[in-house]
Order: sequence, then structure tokens, then C-alpha cells
Amino acid sequence: MIEHRGINYDVGTVMGVNWRPDYNPQTVERELEIIKNDLHCNAVGISGKDIGRVVVTAEAALNQGLEAWLNPADWTNKPPEPTLAYITEAAKAAQSLHDRYPGKVVFSVGSEFTLFMQGIVPGKTWMQRLQTSFNAGYVKSGRHNKPLNDFLGRANKAVRAVFDGPVMYRSLYFEEVDWTNFDFIGIDHYWAEKIKDKYIDMVKPLFAYGKPVTNTGFGFSTTTAPANGVASTLGNVSGLSWILHQQPVIGRFIRPKLKVIDGRSEALQAKRLIDNLKLIDKAGFSGAFMDMFIFPIKPYSDTPKYDIDRESSSLVKYFEGSRHGTTYPDMTWEPKEAFRAVARYYGGQK
Repeated sequence: MIEHRGINYDVGTVMGVNWRPDYNPQTVERELEIIKNDLHCNAVGISGKDIGRVVVTAEAALNQGLEAWLNPADWTNKPPEPTLAYITEAAKAAQSLHDRYPGKVVFSVGSEFTLFMQGIVPGKTWMQRLQTSFNAGYVKSGRHNKPLNDFLGRANKAVRAVFDGPVMYRSLYFEEVDWTNFDFIGIDHYWAEKIKDKYIDMVKPLFAYGKPVTNTGFGFSTTTAPANGVASTLGNVSGLSWILHQQPVIGRFIRPKLKVIDGRSEALQAKRLIDNLKLIDKAGFSGAFMDMFIFPIKPYSDTPKYDIDRESSSLVKYFEGSRHGTTYPDMTWEPKEAFRAVARYYGGQK
């Protein structure tokens, strides 16, 4: 049985654009209520750049009786020193929550630093570092692991100086982390067709540490396209339409559109997600945090070419404008089949 039945909830990661442009504390509180009572989660992973948003959201989650797994994410392509200062500031803010809700707050020093922080592998942007990691043989040679662990050692020390609760890191499968420094082992591990026969074998070594292992990121898009191990990208969205849609004033008149229109299938997304949860459960993971509850920058449309939600792994489809859902009339979204499937699975484990 999965002990920490979670969902990832983003309050404003920034990668070019803010992932939660409609952030509102009252809406957040209502969504967390639904996550606990209707989705049957007992934990929520809270990501975002703004530390204040992360803390406010975590407190709302804790008030609901949920565990708060904090993942402040300054994915703005900074080098180690400012990244370390940001992590330390976030950990200080998290301590007040831990004082009031002991045993309910987990703090992540970060996630996927090999790609999203400068200084581990060469490259000024995360895309350049991604290419370097695989094309220049960094992953195969393991050259990234020493600088990564050197930084994680510093981050762990800085965080524990100001935060008394459990500490973790959200790793990539090719990051060989020294887990002796952490209380939880976290890995963002997405299922894909090309690794379907070795999906669990790839992470079995993590269980040798004798510490709880948590899948901190997994999910599937809402299409019939083959699962490619990526939950949410903008690769299939027309770049020009996306950029223009983000601009003030003119953006209201230009809608982002898909390059390739794959079939929409909420049923397949739900099946893949439950099959993934069963694998995680059987393997002995202590926690599961799927990506993600809501992703407003990928809205749903009844017109297929504008239905960017097809490229989203979210459990609810978000409506732009003033449209509201029918299941929750006070919300500007409607649950997908995956929402209901996860609710049944998590509900059966209570």
C-alpha cells in the first residue's frame, strides 16, 4: 500500500511563463479541499518559484490535514551560489510550518539539478545541458555525479542548519545521488514505451539504502500518442502562436494551437496512470506524486487544434475565459477520467 498518496500541485513554476497565472489563495484552498476529500490524497507536492506562494499553499494543505511536501523551484537557470541562497531562504520559511505541524512537512532541496541549474554539466540553458548530458556522454561516463553530489552536500548542510524536518531531493534516473544525506529518496520516474520492460528495474538500486523511496513525478498526456516519458511539454504547440498568446492585449485574440493533432483519450490517460500506480505500489514505493492536478497554461478546447490540454498530464481540464465546470460549478475546470480513476484507487487504499 502506498503510504503517501499524493498529487503534485504547482503554484507558479517559471519556465519562460508562469505555470499558474491564475493563482488565488481562495481557489487554492478550495482545490486542496477537493484533493483531500474527493481525490482521497493524504499528501500534496507543492512546487513553485515564489516562496510566499509555496508557504501559503502548504499552510492551507496542512490545515486540511494533508502532508505538505515542499519543492520550491527556482528554475531560472541560475548558478550554484544564488540557487543555494534561494534554497536556504525557502527552508527558513518552511521551519515555521514544521514547528506547527511536526511530522507533516517534508522539504526538498530541489529537483533535477543536472538539467535545471548551471554548473553540473556545460550549457547556459537547460536545453543545452540536456543535449550535453546525452550527446557528449556525460550520463554514460557519470561525469555529472560528483559536481551534483558536491552541491547536494552543501545544500543539505545549509537546509538542516535552518530546518529540523525531513529533507529530500527529487532526482532524475541518471543522477547517482549519495542518499545517505537525505531522509527520503525521491525520483521523477516517468513510464514510457521504450522502457516498459525495465521501468522498475531501473530504480531497484534505490531500495538498497533502506530508506523510503518516493516517485515524485510521473504522468501521461491526454492523447492516444505513445507514452514518451514526458508528462507536460510544449513541443507539439506552435511556438509563434504560443508566444503571441502570452503578450498583453494581443494575446486575447491569438490562441495557441497544436502542430500535430493526436486523438484525445481521457480513458487511455486514466488506464496508463492506474497501471503506473499499480507498478509503483507493487515495487514498494512509499509515496507517489503524479504530475499534476491542474495546468492552466494548457487549456482545454472543444476545437481539436486548440485543445492544448491533450498535451497535458493534469487530472483536470482547465477552461480559459469565464467558463466553469459542471462537477464543481465554482471551479474553472472539469475533472478528467483520470481524476475519477485515481480517486477510486486512492480511496480503496484509505
